[in-house]
Amino acid sequence: MIFDNHGRVLDYVRLAVTDRCNLRCFYCMPEEGIDYLPKKQLLTYEEMERMLQVLAGMGIRKVRITGGEPFLRKDLLSFLERIKAIPGIEEIHITTNGVLTGPLVPALKELGIKSVNLSLDSLDRERFFKITRRDELPRVMDTFHALLQHDIPVKINAVVMEGQNTQDIIPLAQLTEKYPVSVRFIEEMPFNGGANNHPSLTWNYLKILDELQNIYPGLTKAADAPNATAEHYRIPGHAGNIGIIAAYTRTFCGTCNRIRVTSQGGLKTCLYGEDILNIRDLLRAGTTDESLNAAFQGAFKNRAKDGFEAEEQRQFLLPVFQSMSTIGG
Repeated sequence: MIFDNHGRVLDYVRLAVTDRCNLRCFYCMPEEGIDYLPKKQLLTYEEMERMLQVLAGMGIRKVRITGGEPFLRKDLLSFLERIKAIPGIEEIHITTNGVLTGPLVPALKELGIKSVNLSLDSLDRERFFKITRRDELPRVMDTFHALLQHDIPVKINAVVMEGQNTQDIIPLAQLTEKYPVSVRFIEEMPFNGGANNHPSLTWNYLKILDELQNIYPGLTKAADAPNATAEHYRIPGHAGNIGIIAAYTRTFCGTCNRIRVTSQGGLKTCLYGEDILNIRDLLRAGTTDESLNAAFQGAFKNRAKDGFEAEEQRQFLLPVFQSMSTIGG
């Protein structure tokens, strides 16, 4: 098992396989997009596989594949097969916007994907277009239903934004009445790729909870899994559950068990911090597995206690404005 310098177990890696995305969500990047990296600057599948083999040997058990939009990267299914074969990796999860995912759902079921997080900020087609700048809601909903039909557990991730989609909180919550899904409402974060809009904390986790309780006074606290980022709730008679993630307030840092690896190989021990080391450069310099293990251990033993400390430690006190597409959603 891996422990950081605060005694927290690390057993979960979020791996971004690309920085590219086929949506242009305004809270993630400017309308014109971001400057994508040349392919040669991204980790190859072989490099990712070797990195995961080392991490699995250290105690990493869970892998989440993210992007950008992961299904924009060619041959992803073959890569998932290779991850599945790594000794020690017990769970593979995927975060996707769902635009390209629907036709691949049977293959994901065959692979044994543990769950899929589906980014969905509105059920209203016009608002969806306004937020994402793409008219793709029908395809996202096709993916939603395909996942349920194949019994793949689904979590919906909805970023709650002042003046944009607060009217969608209740319609999204209503999905849990019929479907056994977890609808998670997330505080807006500053990772917008340098866009002019700035997140407001008006709709923090407490206000989101209050909005839900006003409509569902019977809302009750549910048990949370160890290391969960969301506070979970149940509505009596509903098949699914509600989650609220204090992503900006950062109330869950004390039990954080995850690390992130960006598509270019940057290791982040906290979402709000800078890259601690570049795995791509180490691998391409010919490092041994033992040296890579030592580099990971050094990074994990110098981890910030929470997101606020990590943000304070950013070199030159640069503001947090990277796109989540670059960081890894």
